[in-house]
Amino acid sequence: MVTEANRGTHDPDTIPPAYPAECECDVVLADGSEVHIRPIRPDDADRLVAFHEHLSPETVYRRFFSAHPHLRPDEVERFTHVDYHDRLALVGLIGNELLGVARFDRMPEPFEAEVAFVVADAAQGRGLGTILLEHLATAARQRGISQFVADTLLLNSDMLRVFRNAGFEEHEEASEGIVRVTFPIAPTEAYQDAVDQRDRVAQARSMTRLLCPRSIAVVGAGRRPRTIGHEILRNLVETGFTGDLFAINPAANEILGVPCLPSLHDVPAEIDVVIVVVPAPQVPKVISDAGERRAHAVVVISAGFAEMGAARSTDEHELVSLARSYGMRLVGPNCLGILNTNPAVSMNATFSPARPARGRAAFVSQSGALGIAVLNRARQSGVGISSFISVGNKADVSSNDLLQYFESDADTGAVLLYLESFGNPRKFARVARRVSRAKPIVAVKSGRSGAGRRGAQSHTAAAATPDIAVDALFHQAGVIRVDTLSDLLDTASLLATQPLPKGPRVAIAGNSGGPGIMAADACAGVGLEVPELAAATQVALRSLLPPEASVVNPVDMLASASADDYQRTLRVLLDDDAVDAVILVFTPPLVTDPGDVAGAIAEVSRDLRSKPVLAAFLAMDSTPLVPPAGEEPGAVVPAYSFPEQAAQALGRVRQYALWRERPAGEKPVLDGTAPASAARLIEQALSGSPDPVWLSPRQAVELLSYYGIHMVRTVDVHSGPEAAAAARSLGFPVALKAFGPNLVHKTEMGAVQLDLGSTVKVRRAYEAMAARLGDQMQGATVQPMAAAGVETIVGLIQDPAFGPLLMFGLGGVATELLADRQFRILPLTDRDAADLVRSVRAAPLLTGYRGSTPTNVAALEELLLRVGRLGEAHPQIAELDLNPVIVGTAGATVVDAKVRLAPAPTPADPTQRRLR
Repeated sequence: MVTEANRGTHDPDTIPPAYPAECECDVVLADGSEVHIRPIRPDDADRLVAFHEHLSPETVYRRFFSAHPHLRPDEVERFTHVDYHDRLALVGLIGNELLGVARFDRMPEPFEAEVAFVVADAAQGRGLGTILLEHLATAARQRGISQFVADTLLLNSDMLRVFRNAGFEEHEEASEGIVRVTFPIAPTEAYQDAVDQRDRVAQARSMTRLLCPRSIAVVGAGRRPRTIGHEILRNLVETGFTGDLFAINPAANEILGVPCLPSLHDVPAEIDVVIVVVPAPQVPKVISDAGERRAHAVVVISAGFAEMGAARSTDEHELVSLARSYGMRLVGPNCLGILNTNPAVSMNATFSPARPARGRAAFVSQSGALGIAVLNRARQSGVGISSFISVGNKADVSSNDLLQYFESDADTGAVLLYLESFGNPRKFARVARRVSRAKPIVAVKSGRSGAGRRGAQSHTAAAATPDIAVDALFHQAGVIRVDTLSDLLDTASLLATQPLPKGPRVAIAGNSGGPGIMAADACAGVGLEVPELAAATQVALRSLLPPEASVVNPVDMLASASADDYQRTLRVLLDDDAVDAVILVFTPPLVTDPGDVAGAIAEVSRDLRSKPVLAAFLAMDSTPLVPPAGEEPGAVVPAYSFPEQAAQALGRVRQYALWRERPAGEKPVLDGTAPASAARLIEQALSGSPDPVWLSPRQAVELLSYYGIHMVRTVDVHSGPEAAAAARSLGFPVALKAFGPNLVHKTEMGAVQLDLGSTVKVRRAYEAMAARLGDQMQGATVQPMAAAGVETIVGLIQDPAFGPLLMFGLGGVATELLADRQFRILPLTDRDAADLVRSVRAAPLLTGYRGSTPTNVAALEELLLRVGRLGEAHPQIAELDLNPVIVGTAGATVVDAKVRLAPAPTPADPTQRRLR
C-alpha cells in the first residue's frame, strides 16, 4: 500500500509539536477531483522547491513581485518552519505532488493577518486557491484573527478574482499598480451561501464522473454465471453500456464477448470507473492500480471491511485514504453497484437481477439487499429509475454527495433514500433543505426504536431520543419520512407521475360505496379534506350517472359503472375549482374490464395534468396502470391496492407541498447578546474539572442574560433566615424552590412551595425542604410569584451526531405526563421558531382558545431564537431546561432554569468544505 508515500507523510517523530492535525482534510475541487489539504511541515522543503521551480515566470512574478527563478535556502527555511499560531501555511497535494500553498502572517494588530497564496500553473482554474483561502480563514478565526489583508499586483486578476468571489465583504485600494485587499473573515450568510454553491458544483461534477462514465473496467469479471463479477459484466453488456468496457481476468481470453486483459495496466485507453470484485485482501492493490491509471472513481463491491466489526474498520479507512491519495472517489465497500438509465449512458453496473424501467426517481440505498428488493418492486409500482447507487458502508461517497448531483440532474425529479446512518447529519440538513425546495426527497431511516433513553438529568434529555433528532432534521429540511419500503414506493409513484396538490381538498369516486368511505376516512386521518362537491359539479355528475348514484363526495357511481363513466366523472371532478386532487377507487365487478378503466383514467390524466390523480384497484394481484414497455415516464396514474395507501401517499405529498409553499426563513439579527462574556463564564465554570458541572441558579441567570434571556428576579439562599430576608426584599407572595443537580421533578419531591405570604412561612418552608431532601438540596431560590399565563418549557440538548437540539412544549408538572413537545435542530430560522411554537397540540392555548386572551407569541418565538443562538455558539452547554416559561400578554417569562456544562471539542466549522 502506498497511501503514506502518496500523502507525503513521514516519520511521526519529526512532526512539529504544535502541528495542528485537525487542519488536515480532503476536499473536492471544482472539476470533481480531490485534493488533500494539510499544514506545511519542515520536510516539505524539497516539495516546495520543486513546486516553485515548475511555476511559470508570470506566476512567480504575480505572486512575489519579482522574477527570481529559485527560492533561497533562507526562504525555504522560513516558508516551511512556522509556529502554526501567528504564522501558518497550508498546502494542497494530489498524491505526492504539491499543487498550491497559502499562508497567513499575523500583523502588529493582533486581529489582522497578511494572506497570500500561489497555485501551480497546471492546477489553476480548478478552485484550489479558493479552497486554500477558505481553510486558512477557518484556522485564522480559531487563532483569534478576524481580518485578512493582502497586497497583490493589479494585473494579478486570478488572485483578485479569488478574493472577490470568496463571499467575504472585501475592500480594495489601488496604488501604483498594487491593490491592497482587506476583508473580515467572520462567516456570514452570504459567505455560507457562496461556500455551499461551490461545494454543490464540485460535488455534482465529482458524481457526474462516477455516474456518467465513458469507460468502465470490471476487475474480477468471472467466467461462471451467477457469480458477482460475471453478473455485473452481463448487466453492463445486456443493457448496452455506451462507453468502452473492459474485463480484467488474467485467466480468461473473453467473457460474454468482452475481451479480457490481465490487469488495469493493460487497458489500452483511459479508465473512468473501476468496478472491484476481488477478495478483500486484494482490493488495495486494485485501487493502487486504478490510481496509477488515473481513474476517476472506484466502486468496491467486495465485502469484508467495516461491516465485519471494528477490527476491519482500519482496513476500510486505509482504502479511502488510498483512493483519495490519487484523487479518486470510492463507492462502498460492500455494495451492490451503480446504475444510470439515461440512454446516453445506459449503465447497469450492479449484480441485481432487476432491470428497472427508465424514469424520474433516483434511489440511494445503504443496504444492497433492500436495494435489490426496491428495484424489483419499482417496476411493479410504476416507478421508473433515473439512477441507483448502493453506497454500502459509505466509506466515502454518501447521500450528501449524491443529493448535490441529483439537484442539478435533469433526469431526476425525485430522490429516494434508504438510510441506516448519517455520515454528516449537519451537512445533510443544509443540503437537503436546499434540494427539497426544487425536488422532493423521500426517506426511510431505519433504527427508530433505539436501545433506550440516556440517563437523564433534565426533562429535555429525557425526551431527546435518537430518532427525535432524525424527525426534527427531516421536518426542517422538507424530507418526506416514511416507515417502510412499501410506503417509499407508494409515495414515489405519486411524485414521479403527478403534480403537487395545491390544496387539501380531495374528491373521491368509485363503483362501490364502502371503499369510498374508507378512502374518505383515510384522507381525514392524514389532514386532507373531503368536502361536499359544488352544486354545479353535482348537477354535471347527475347528468352522467344513474339516478341511484351518490354525487355528494365520495361519489358512488354504482357497480355498473363503465370505463366511460370513470373517464367522464374524472373530467368533471378535475374541472371543479374546489377540488385539489382526485382518488378513484375500482372494485372489479363481472361487467367492467379493469384494463379499460385503467386506460380511461390514463387518457384523462394525460390530457389534464394540473391536479394529482390517484387510483386504487382493489382485490387485484397487480395494478393495471404500470407503464407498458416504451411508455413515456410519468405519463400514467399511480395505482394502489387499497384506498388507504392512496390517501396516505397523498397526505405525505400534501405536507411536502405545504413545506415548499412556506418562506424559507432567515436567521434574524438578535440585539443585546454578549457571546464573549458567555464564553468566559462557561470557561470559568469548567476550569479545573474534566467532568460536567451544573451551574448554580445565579450562574444560570447570568449566562442567560448574555443572550438577552431574562428570568424573574431570583435570589440564591442557603438557610431559612436568608430565605426570609430575600422574600421580604422581593415582596410577597413568593415562590421557594430547592436546587441541586438531581432535583428534576421538583413538585413531586416537595422541592417547590408557592404563594408564601410571610417571612415565617418562608423560613419554615426552607427548613422543611432541607430536612426532607437532605444532601440533594444544595440551596434554594426565592422569586416573586409570576403573573398568570400558559406554562411552557424550552430546552436544549447536545446530540453527539446532530449537534444542539432545541425543545419546546407544554411545561410545568404536565411536561412528561402529556409529552406535548417538539424538537428542532440548530441553527434556527425565524420560520423554524414560528413553526415550532405552532407544532405542539397545546398551541391554541397560546393563540386564544375558547375566548381566552391571546398571549405574546412573538416574544416566545424570540426567546426560542435566543436560546437557539446560545446553544449554537456554545457546544459546552450539554443540557438546558427553562421550565416553566410562562407566556402571557406581556411576554415570555423564564421562571426556572437548569444548565449543565460539559467539556466539548471545538466543533467543526459548518462553513468549511471537507470530505469525511
